[in-house]
Amino acid sequence: MKENLLKVALAQIAPVWLNKAETLQKIKKQITIAAKNEAELIVFGEGLLPGYPFWLALTDGAAWDTKINKELHAHYVRNAVTIEKGDLDAICELAKQHKMAVYLGIIERPTDRGGHSLYASLVYIDASGKIQSVHRKLQPTHDERLTWSMGDGNGLRTHPLKQFTVGGLNCWENWMPLPRASLYAQGEDLHVAVWPGSDHNTKDITRFIARESRSFVISVSALMKIEDFPQNTPHLEKIFEKSPKILANGGSCIAGPDGEWLVKPVLNKEGNIYHTLDFNRVLEERQNFDPVGHYSRPDVTKLIVNRERQSTIGFED
Repeated sequence: MKENLLKVALAQIAPVWLNKAETLQKIKKQITIAAKNEAELIVFGEGLLPGYPFWLALTDGAAWDTKINKELHAHYVRNAVTIEKGDLDAICELAKQHKMAVYLGIIERPTDRGGHSLYASLVYIDASGKIQSVHRKLQPTHDERLTWSMGDGNGLRTHPLKQFTVGGLNCWENWMPLPRASLYAQGEDLHVAVWPGSDHNTKDITRFIARESRSFVISVSALMKIEDFPQNTPHLEKIFEKSPKILANGGSCIAGPDGEWLVKPVLNKEGNIYHTLDFNRVLEERQNFDPVGHYSRPDVTKLIVNRERQSTIGFED
């Protein structure tokens, strides 16, 4: 395929909820299918591995010191991803094997923060199978703060991919103007927005970011239905009391650099969604507006970004 063309796969799938091992198998399957369809980039939704904390809205998640919330959180931690222990090695190997870049939403349990707290992280694996960035969500949204921790700016990075420069953000931090601007300033022209699911998230902001940045924008959401809860989930009967039949309906989509739909939000359909992007469209749309180039005033307004990985300790051995 020509250097200016990039075939992308939007992996709109449900996790095997809160089951790391089985969800990994589903992710590997979608990468293999995408490779057979000659995809060069595949994107998975926010926190797909091992799943979004839907129980918080269904089990009085803000109640203090309750057994149900403690036990579900502990189950979540046990199924979270520790990159340092090799949890993503198989995904990296598949990326290398198929020469395919991967954006994957994970629930991260990092050792550099003690190994007991969780972060909603977006991992970029390049086509050689190397992890190039791990972006921990800057600000968990509403009830997410009861189980996820605040991230930092270390992962606010862009990456070369053929003629494109790709970057990404998690869910509602796509609404944060300054993180978006930090990626634009690094040359981003293909923006990846990952979501736990549902078109109420993707239908407006996907086109808005594309129009603002004059970039391609890929929004990828997961699916979640009541039958996607494994039977061995702790306190499942309590979750079922208030759970709707559909918790996440997808809504994955793509907007072009003019803000118009290339792929309208896809609802309630599981599998990979494919589209080929033409980099030349970026150059065409930047002719009249470039937010960090000819249509910016850095002498008047300028953004400072702290990309230091935050920790509570520094050793001087």
